[in-house]
Amino acid sequence: MRTIKLLSGFALILSMFTSCYTDVYLEDEVINEPQISLGEVLNAYELWYVDIDLTKGNGAIPFMEKAFTLSFINGNLRANNNLVAIGDQGNGFGIPVGYYDLFDYDLDISHDIDGFYSFEVNLLANGSIELYNRPLRTSYILKGYQRNNFDYDRIFYDNIHFFLQEYAAWEKIYTSQQGASNEFDAENFLQFLPASSGGNFESSQDPNGTSVNSIYWDYTGIYEVQNVANNAYLKTLTLDYDYFQNEFFELSILDDSTISLYQPSSGTEYRFRGKGYIAYKTPEEGKSRVKQSEIEQTIKQMKTLKK
Repeated sequence: MRTIKLLSGFALILSMFTSCYTDVYLEDEVINEPQISLGEVLNAYELWYVDIDLTKGNGAIPFMEKAFTLSFINGNLRANNNLVAIGDQGNGFGIPVGYYDLFDYDLDISHDIDGFYSFEVNLLANGSIELYNRPLRTSYILKGYQRNNFDYDRIFYDNIHFFLQEYAAWEKIYTSQQGASNEFDAENFLQFLPASSGGNFESSQDPNGTSVNSIYWDYTGIYEVQNVANNAYLKTLTLDYDYFQNEFFELSILDDSTISLYQPSSGTEYRFRGKGYIAYKTPEEGKSRVKQSEIEQTIKQMKTLKK
């Protein structure tokens, strides 16, 4: 993670964009008849944040669903697909994932794994663009930032549920001496499955040091991460076990591979370290940035089925 103050305005570049267009349709917030090239538009910002919650359409393009940011650099496409080391990996640009070509206001992307996709690009207000894939009738909204004014920490903490999925397992490395004895003391491993799986988790009482591939998962359930009012850097984690009572924790991130779980009911703090880092790029890894509304609806449905 890298802590960088988020600046509020894009007035300078936005004014450059808007001063170069002749027709403006405020109803759709699409600015037509651009007089500057698409290359100039894409190069006006170093990072383009993929706001997955603004996606329109029923199609899904795998590399767009994985990316937090995209960068267009001299024909090379780079992406921040992971939250671990975001802001540091690739000098903030992330990893190379493919190539792109520009034809007027059409953007053709050849992804290393997912193949070829073509987009029609529309300019929106507030330094944003729309990438529309006509065959899938799906639009992705990207907002432009510079690396020195992009709040990597905010993206990190707004997407903690994805961070938990970026390790194949979390191994308990510390239990505080303070706190009452309770059943969770016996849990040594946790695993958080992709949100597209409905927010499932697994836990294990295998001894510390067990390799990831050898862990026997004793228990399963649904997990849910929630915000804490007036504290952007603290979350709550609820483990809703299939056959046992829920476990509730205050969740803090100590570093890119260590989390703290404080259990208010017992007064105990547990620390877990990630094992088996997953660098998201290939489709078989399964991670996709499902809309928050869809995650919440899926978890609600699963809770209803359990009753």
